[in-house]
Amino acid sequence: MPTVPSKENAFENIPSIKAKTLRINLNPNIYGTFAEIGAGQETARHFFRAGGASGTIAKAMSAYDKSFSDAIYGIEEDGRYVTQSRLKKMLDHEMRLVEERISRESNPNYLFFTYANTVATIDFSKRYKGHGWVGIRFQLDPDQKEYDEIVLHIRFKQNEARLQQETLGILGVNLIYGAFFKFHKPKKLLKYLYDHIDKDTLEIDMVNFTGPNFADVDNRLMSLQLIKNDMTDAVMFGPDGNNLLPAAVLYKKSILALRGSFRPVTKVNMDMFQKSYDIFIREQTVEYENTIVVFEITLSNLKASGEIDEQDFMDRAELLCSLGHTVLISKFQEYYKLVEYFNNYTKAKIGLTMGVNNLVDVFDEKYYRHLSGGILEAFGKLFFKDLKVYLYPMKDPNTGQILTSNNVKVHPRMKELYKFFKYNGKVMDIIDYDPEVLHIFSRDVLKKIINNEEGWEDELPEGIAEIIKQKHLFTRKVLEVEE
Repeated sequence: MPTVPSKENAFENIPSIKAKTLRINLNPNIYGTFAEIGAGQETARHFFRAGGASGTIAKAMSAYDKSFSDAIYGIEEDGRYVTQSRLKKMLDHEMRLVEERISRESNPNYLFFTYANTVATIDFSKRYKGHGWVGIRFQLDPDQKEYDEIVLHIRFKQNEARLQQETLGILGVNLIYGAFFKFHKPKKLLKYLYDHIDKDTLEIDMVNFTGPNFADVDNRLMSLQLIKNDMTDAVMFGPDGNNLLPAAVLYKKSILALRGSFRPVTKVNMDMFQKSYDIFIREQTVEYENTIVVFEITLSNLKASGEIDEQDFMDRAELLCSLGHTVLISKFQEYYKLVEYFNNYTKAKIGLTMGVNNLVDVFDEKYYRHLSGGILEAFGKLFFKDLKVYLYPMKDPNTGQILTSNNVKVHPRMKELYKFFKYNGKVMDIIDYDPEVLHIFSRDVLKKIINNEEGWEDELPEGIAEIIKQKHLFTRKVLEVEE
């Protein structure tokens, strides 16, 4: 009978931080710079202490003083220092110096790199835990003209600056090591970022891979790995497929969120979006220029047979991005958790667009049994801010009756609670809906697509059917089985 490996043995194949730094230091071709701002020079320190760093480190610097930093990298438009823009300027500047100062003729085999971070550690009051941007620009071939790049955003969870500095140093080593030796396995590279780091101490909530050696990497799929690996609770990507930092996108914005499976996105989904958006931007406290619409999919919605189907996820993402939408993938099965998450970044108005069946679920006590305050605690978190639900009607398939907020049936114990929120204007019916699309359900459309039935094309937004057919979305596995 096979023995279960002990916890110690489970980690024996992970190289130590010293082993990683030594492997890089002893490689005669890897050569570059370190620029670290805000949390010491913790990454460079590991390389210096390992020995043999003179052939690897061209320069290690830390422009801590803001005026000095501005003189080197320029002034940011928003006046902030811990931003992706700042990190990019650091990478640009430092790599340019390497190219200018190191002769290619004398060093034809050098693989240039520059590692940079700009970080804010925990403040003295311990109200803000701290966060930062970390990145590496590098080449895997000396003749490589376009550099590869990995950029990530991190959030600290520790309560001491010293511990955060140590964590950052280890992360930096893992990133540099992964860039040079695990670049061909980007999913595993992400996992290896946590080598010798407890996930309870650090959150990675955004990552982007770019460059010739990552040409086949879809950053949306990399985003999904962050959720799958418990590195973060929510990730976001834009219409171009690149990952976004939710905090930056949602900061001080009015947010309209639509939750769904979008498997595939249908005319009903788009009618819900358009009609609720028209109401939302007319709200007194909502500014058109400061509004973001988010199409949200929960992690539980991505799971089929207990596992996440990555191809199915990519198919949904492909369609939503083609329609120009920003997508959020979250672990928040309950709506109140989603609203809590939004409230971390904005105090402006939040709108939730949902169908009648979703509203019924919101008023189901079984989802709140784990809370000490039960459904009242959840609703306190859900509705205590400037939040409103925009309710899309549903046609009862048996009776043909149109169900709205006025005739929806919630559990008898919840009736008075429901009335309280409805009469206080927290639930608003979408009345100018398109009655011609009420019969459409994503699950029915999906069955038609998989079974190659007719007529499903008319139930999708313009252009979506063509993309599904052209790229064989949602049917790849069926085709593979047939072949």
